[in-house]
Amino acid sequence: MTERLQKIIARAGVCSRRASEELLRAGRVCVNGRVAQLGQSADEALDSIEIDGKPLAGRPAPIYLMLNKPRGYVTTVCDERGRKTAAQLVQNCGSRVFPVGRLDMDSEGLLLFTNDGALMQRLIHPSGEVNKTYNVTVRGMLSGAVERLRAVRQLGEETIRPAQVRLIKENGSEALMEIVIHEGKNHQIRRMCQQCGLQVVRLQRVAEHTLSLGNLQPGQWRYLNDSEITALKGSDDI
Repeated sequence: MTERLQKIIARAGVCSRRASEELLRAGRVCVNGRVAQLGQSADEALDSIEIDGKPLAGRPAPIYLMLNKPRGYVTTVCDERGRKTAAQLVQNCGSRVFPVGRLDMDSEGLLLFTNDGALMQRLIHPSGEVNKTYNVTVRGMLSGAVERLRAVRQLGEETIRPAQVRLIKENGSEALMEIVIHEGKNHQIRRMCQQCGLQVVRLQRVAEHTLSLGNLQPGQWRYLNDSEITALKGSDDI
């Protein structure tokens, strides 16, 4: 069966589908000895597919896991500046996996990893509108903060969809809020809070799509169970 090369490469766990397209544009992929073009299809069972002169490995078993990312780790497979990466925390999972989306270095919580490039692409694409839920501890102008955050529609030159915001508790100079977004603009919640006169003390992702972090401890990870995988792949929301 013929399929687009970027889909075959992503499914093999080499990189995401978007990154696979960059490999094709750079002329690093060959099919049957000839440089492949973006948009080209191949039959994984019949054609010889090579990346940088090395045969594409057979399709690995799909792996799905969640990590409770601690602060101080960047969300990348490797970092050119030598910083600690979230990928290092899951390197013993049995296969090369990639983070689904991002959490910035100072943020923590639920971070998905998988070698299923097709699912990864569906989850991170804006059209999927996947909900991400954060517990956010803030300081600053607390009076009316929930309403101000709900009203944010513009971050610089970027238009954003309204966030769902509710106050969990307020304790003196700090408040704990639940904020639900699905767009995931760069540093979106931190920028929203700054715009509303709030300083983020702690930002933790506690749920994404059909998954919840639960009591998984910082730095620990676990495989998703069958029901979680089914819900993640089978929901009409993706």
